[in-house]
Amino acid sequence: MSRGGKNTKIHAVVDGLGNSVKFSFTGGNVSDSKEAVPLLEKVSEKADMSGSTILGDKAYEAKNIRDFIASKDAEYCIPPKSNAKEPWNCDFYRYK
Repeated sequence: MSRGGKNTKIHAVVDGLGNSVKFSFTGGNVSDSKEAVPLLEKVSEKADMSGSTILGDKAYEAKNIRDFIASKDAEYCIPPKSNAKEPWNCDFYRYK
């Protein structure tokens, strides 16, 4: 239960064509960023992520997510939030 009532979130990792690779369901009150690393770990077990670029919105800007992606020799294209203390560069053309 959340303030909005009963709801569910779908967390998904998709390929470059938008096809679902891995997904999970959580309660609506679970933060998006808490499911990112577990899903990416499942993907990295089955496929080599090196050379890939992981795109995500600002909800996935947590340092542990960016560090996990970098540890797999992949890049990330995740824009920093406006109040980020140490913002990083983001290729907004690719992000669009």
